[in-house]
Amino acid sequence: MTRQKLKAKMPQIVINLVVILAMVLWIVPTLGLLITSFRPASDVVYSGWWTVLTSPLKFTQYTVENYRMVLSSGGMSTAFRNSFVITIGGTVIPVFLAALAAFGLSKLHFRGRGFFYALIVFMLVVPTQMTFIPVLRLYNKLSLSGTFVGLWLVHTGYGLPFSIFMLHSFFQGLPDELFEAAYIDGASLWTSFIRLAIPLSVPALASLVIFQFLFVWNDLLVALIYLGGHESVAPLTMRLSSLVGSFGQDWHLLTAAAFVSMVVPLIVFFSLQQYFVRGLLGGAVKG
Repeated sequence: MTRQKLKAKMPQIVINLVVILAMVLWIVPTLGLLITSFRPASDVVYSGWWTVLTSPLKFTQYTVENYRMVLSSGGMSTAFRNSFVITIGGTVIPVFLAALAAFGLSKLHFRGRGFFYALIVFMLVVPTQMTFIPVLRLYNKLSLSGTFVGLWLVHTGYGLPFSIFMLHSFFQGLPDELFEAAYIDGASLWTSFIRLAIPLSVPALASLVIFQFLFVWNDLLVALIYLGGHESVAPLTMRLSSLVGSFGQDWHLLTAAAFVSMVVPLIVFFSLQQYFVRGLLGGAVKG
């Protein structure tokens, strides 16, 4: 009987082992990055991070000098401020507009609704690199290059297709009877959106905020193209990339810089993680 139970549990045991192995393989590079960020530059050059495992409690091999150099480098406070300004605008605007569009495409009946939704889905496969030159030419004519407003509009355009696609699936699962009852009671379309759709879609909105926030916060290419490299508008990613010298001699600072840039996204993720899974899997309302 015991052998039969063991055979029955074998598939589950194998699955658990595979999941644990995948988790370890995923964590090891991050662990190596964290250990390297606390090692002196001389040790980083001549030995790998795994050498500290032979004497993990030997505190003389750890230092916070890398973090001190990263945080004390010129322009870091300005870069943090710029990243906050860029990310807040590049997250709030597309999420709000996507909520409006997804609500309209899922709950309003008008001619061509399916065509517009299919067009939005098609835009998901369009490479963003194809838009750099024409959009930049337009920005030069409108004097939007090098401005936060221009970058907000760009991130809004790049983020809307996925945002609408994600929220549309959630709004589609909300019962039509709920909104019809609100219309009968005299609620306007805007009231139904603000008082019903938004509160019911908090998990989906929180998940979308996490995705969009991480994308904008970690962006380097789009910011470099549309803002340029001037220190007054450069975000944190551009400032951290400049820490490495022309010949890559200070690359050890990037390990500390990576964790400095991870602080804010981690705070946002753990603040909204209770909604994350529900937002991804949501699509129905419990009565």
